[in-house]
Amino acid sequence: MEEGAPKRNSSTNAADESAAAFEAENASPRKKARKMTVSWGDWMGSWKVGADVDHEAERIDRQKAAFGGDTVARLKDLNVLIVGCGGVGVETAKNLILSNVGGVMIWDPSACRPADRGTNFYVTDEHVAKGVGRAYASLPELRSLNPFCRVDVADASSNVGISDDLLLGKDILGTGRPLAAVVVTSLGIMPKADLLRVNETARANGIAFILAANHGVTASIFSDFGPRHEIADATGEPTQTLAIANVEIIDSKPDLLSIHGINHGEKVVIVTVAQTEHGLDDGDVVSFDDMRDAMACLNGKAVKVKRVAISSPTDAKVDSNGVVFKEALKLPTAEVVANFQRQYEFYKSKYDEEQEASVAEDAKKKKFPLRTITMFNRLALVLDNEFLSSVDTTVDVFKSYQAGGLLNQIRPPIVKEYRSLAETLERTAVPQMLRGEEWEAGKGIGVHIGIAAVLDFYDAMGRWPGLHDKTDAAKVVDLAKSISDARKEKEGACWSQSVSFGFPTGDARDLDEESVERFARLFQTELTGLCAYLGGAVAQEVIKKSGKFTPIEQWIHHDEPVLVADECSSNVGPLFGSRYDHQIAVLGKDFQARLANQRVFLVGCGALGCEYLKGLALMGVGIGKDGKVWCTDMDRIEVSNLSRQFLFRQHDVGSPKSVSGARIVKNWSPHMNIEALEKRVGEDSEDFFSDKFWESLDLCLNALDNVQARQYTDSRCLFYSKPLLESGTLGTKCNSEVVLPFRTSSYNDGKESDDNENQIAMCTLRSFPYLPKHCIEFAKQAYFSDYFEFGPDEYETFRKDSMTYFEQLDSMDAGEQIKSLRMITNFISLQNEAGGKIDFSACVRVAFNRMMADFRTSILNLCHSADEMEKSSGKKFWTGTKRRPRAVDWTDPIPELMEYLYCTANMYASVWGVDNVRDRSEFEAIVERVGLKQPDWTPSSENVDLSEGDDEEAGGGDGSGEETEKLKADLYKVDASTLQPAVPQEFEKDDDLNFHIDYLTVSTNLRSWNYDIKSSARHTVKVTAGRIIPALATTTAMVCGLVDIEYCKLVLGLQSQGRDKFLNCNINLAAGSGNFTTFSPDPPVQITTGLKAPQPEIFTSWDKIDIACGAGSEMSVKQLVEHIEKSFGVSVDRIFQFGSHDDKAIYNAIDKKKLEWDVSIDEAGKPHVSEGVYTQWPQIRMAATMLGRLPPQSGQRKMFVTQVENVKKALDQTKLSFQTTFEGPVSLAYSSIYRPNEAGEKQDYFDALSEARDYVNLGVHCHTEDEEDIHLPCVKFIFSKE
Repeated sequence: MEEGAPKRNSSTNAADESAAAFEAENASPRKKARKMTVSWGDWMGSWKVGADVDHEAERIDRQKAAFGGDTVARLKDLNVLIVGCGGVGVETAKNLILSNVGGVMIWDPSACRPADRGTNFYVTDEHVAKGVGRAYASLPELRSLNPFCRVDVADASSNVGISDDLLLGKDILGTGRPLAAVVVTSLGIMPKADLLRVNETARANGIAFILAANHGVTASIFSDFGPRHEIADATGEPTQTLAIANVEIIDSKPDLLSIHGINHGEKVVIVTVAQTEHGLDDGDVVSFDDMRDAMACLNGKAVKVKRVAISSPTDAKVDSNGVVFKEALKLPTAEVVANFQRQYEFYKSKYDEEQEASVAEDAKKKKFPLRTITMFNRLALVLDNEFLSSVDTTVDVFKSYQAGGLLNQIRPPIVKEYRSLAETLERTAVPQMLRGEEWEAGKGIGVHIGIAAVLDFYDAMGRWPGLHDKTDAAKVVDLAKSISDARKEKEGACWSQSVSFGFPTGDARDLDEESVERFARLFQTELTGLCAYLGGAVAQEVIKKSGKFTPIEQWIHHDEPVLVADECSSNVGPLFGSRYDHQIAVLGKDFQARLANQRVFLVGCGALGCEYLKGLALMGVGIGKDGKVWCTDMDRIEVSNLSRQFLFRQHDVGSPKSVSGARIVKNWSPHMNIEALEKRVGEDSEDFFSDKFWESLDLCLNALDNVQARQYTDSRCLFYSKPLLESGTLGTKCNSEVVLPFRTSSYNDGKESDDNENQIAMCTLRSFPYLPKHCIEFAKQAYFSDYFEFGPDEYETFRKDSMTYFEQLDSMDAGEQIKSLRMITNFISLQNEAGGKIDFSACVRVAFNRMMADFRTSILNLCHSADEMEKSSGKKFWTGTKRRPRAVDWTDPIPELMEYLYCTANMYASVWGVDNVRDRSEFEAIVERVGLKQPDWTPSSENVDLSEGDDEEAGGGDGSGEETEKLKADLYKVDASTLQPAVPQEFEKDDDLNFHIDYLTVSTNLRSWNYDIKSSARHTVKVTAGRIIPALATTTAMVCGLVDIEYCKLVLGLQSQGRDKFLNCNINLAAGSGNFTTFSPDPPVQITTGLKAPQPEIFTSWDKIDIACGAGSEMSVKQLVEHIEKSFGVSVDRIFQFGSHDDKAIYNAIDKKKLEWDVSIDEAGKPHVSEGVYTQWPQIRMAATMLGRLPPQSGQRKMFVTQVENVKKALDQTKLSFQTTFEGPVSLAYSSIYRPNEAGEKQDYFDALSEARDYVNLGVHCHTEDEEDIHLPCVKFIFSKE
């Protein structure tokens, strides 16, 4: 029988009757059994095949994690017109199609040109040769991105431009819906009058209007959501759900309690929440949920809250982040106030005495110094008459609070008004720049006026400024001056005035003619990096039409003048119709030549990696004879990747990401030398990614999704002095980092971890859950991990090699031991009951036993133990967040019971290699045949853990030592060769057919039902249990575009001009303009050595100490120690493998001291033992003492003499071993210490690296004569193998 399943008891004594009554009272409240139908399980994925599978939902799974289900649904209502299909246009279209909007329509009158191939990745040479329109050329590939988004081209053959008929159509692309947004992707695609008309038409008809323009090194975004736009969710951050731990009515607010708007003596209701920090501000709104009994009338009602603070004397120095303070806050509010009142009176009386003793009049006038400490686990309710009348009750209703209840944060919608393009083009006094310092300095004024001047140039000349045309550029500058002068007297206008900290002063300043002139000269060009940045940002801006997230206000400019580094006419021209013409026109021919021979290592080929591959291919990286791109990724393509990893299509699912990605971009750039790898980059692959490989690189590009891998590649770049471009995304948030050798901080200089900072107390998960996420975590950590990973894995270890199993068992703690033994015993019992061969019916039975044990027996035992505690203590147990659970009842089943059986039986079938039963009717028939019967319950003889501590081992069912030994003895008798194999289930969240997510969902919701907690949707369980990182195509494209620009700076060699030429970014596309920020990389973190000048006093993580030996003259360890000590004036304590944290070392000063130790027995039989010996061999102290006491003739002396002699032998061997290592070469010492002992792969790998390398990296611990610790960089010890 399965562990934990209750045994039947046929006796009918009074105890049985009492148990039956308790069982009935604590089980499902329904009395009538009902026949189940196949309506159960409709939400599951495991039974669905073919047409039943929701392929669209599978694709957008990660997007749903970022946006939420409601927003994902609303996106299907969005039809978007994209005006222009150059670089910005195709990027925007790509990102919107991947985002799964309803429809995308593209309007572009231009035919393909050679230069389009540098920014539009879907334009081919054939399109150029045939003069195909850019929109039509891009259409097939855009459509193939997402079969669930309608994509087509709008007719641009007429001369009317963007007509009102096109803008105001009611059935765009057959969707039955009008346009939701228009995105204009170039200033040069229509005259100003048409641009303003389209904007006004959009404003008048509820259509969002967005402008995204890249001209040369300038990128601009304009966003207009019309005269009225409602934002339902300003940031997209999860709202708080707070569990109520207590509700108190304070009849008269004391002075020490501080609540804004509540006066002394007024009545106030204070809610204490279970979380240590509620995260809310004054005026935030919450709604009540899950309130019970008399307070049920509050459910769903919204109320404002205020923070609660307590006053404390400054001299008390209360640590508000300390454990003592946080524990004190768990007391009722009245007790907290009383404690602080006593504190206040103590310090106040002391202060008054000091004041009386003071003779200075000014001292007596000073107030008693107090500080206000916010109690972040408390909120005051704003219970005005409007609220109380809405619930038809009084404040006294809160006196009835017993337990339970939630507060759900509500974000009220925000209504905003946006200004038109015409108005903002003139009246944006200080336009925002992406770089904060440039915004504060007013750099955006020149860009803004330059845009207006170019639009006026077209009106005057009937054409746009020519590429590198200085005459046209001069004309634009003149127009810009005229515009600036004409606006001086207009309030709020953009004109050339001084700006201080972002605010206009009204003082005129010279127009930035250089910026305007450059904008005009390069107006005809686009750069792929800036196109990607704009395409990602404005696609996300379109999504805000759904009401999710905050639009930008309203202009953001970005200018990269440092890219125009060499304008020699023969370098930037003439142009001969190359795909790289735009890039050459801006960055130069020498740049293009260097780019062709760049050697780039791209680590990761997921969403970030696809974007980087695109950028590298479009720019022409690796097309020279010395150039090459390596991309590596061990992952295979999954369906959920297709919503953001735009290189892949449905037919690529299952293929290696790196191979597929390289194949695609090789088609775009046939001369690109690219090698796709499926190798992990880490400490176990340094034989492949060797010194030669790293030293040949010009750049490492990280496209990774975990901190550990990023830290490793960063450490390699540090060691080999290579630049690293780093980036990451999380939903709408992203960051990038430029790591320049010796000039900037490295990734490892920062502190970042994958560890979960919000761990949930084990007691909460085990016995007292109160939130849905508690049930999800328990289902994953306890049910799935134990039953389908840990249990089968332990069983297989026992089946294959029982002796190895018992050896491993001894290393486990008691709780793990008994769990392992019970599970193996149960697996064996299951086979015995099944006659040696487990079939699906047996899987149903074991699933039923699990269900009864987890959702009935354990619940009844918990309630019984709590009731007994209440009786003995006289105190209520189920208070605050502790909810009294209810047990399931198979005689009156809820649908979740059959769902649980279905998933669990099929999971066990997968463990035992039995065919799954997916058809639900067939499954029901099997359940009927098996004839499952609910066992009677009797109170458990084992103690149920009711503790509220955070001991992970508590409640683990350690069992008795007797039980452990008995189970071991039973297993020793088992012939493992007769056992049936089992297959441990490795959790996989993205395979709907494996039952994993279905099992976790129903387990979660059954536990939620036990504790009367809201159930969780399948996708919520998948995201939480699968630790899914929200991912979006928009954010990915945007951040990679910015990184592409930083790469251009590297190729130009701008690092020699200082780190301020480069930019890191930290952007949240959801939260409006204030969250678009770029900044210069930080300088390297300086590490203090502790040495005094002229010795180096500081170093950075980029630094190494090279110690090289000549041919045939490798230093010994002794010589190395002496060299370091002499070079730096220190005493060396340890020399070890750099970066290791264990006790191993090739030199340890403590071992050297052992050379001076002595163990001997003189002629008189007296022992002589150096004091240090006792620290290493403490057992010798007794022997030495006894030899000093016992007379020479004593027969006991022999035993003690033997002990001393044995220690002497050990000491002599230690000395010899140290002396050999100390006098021997460093490389040999290193190998003897760090080479793995056991023969096999690890030893072979170590030997291969040693053979290939002529150096070892060493760390050194040392100190000065004053015992001050000294910090030195990595020592690269180089030796000759000749």
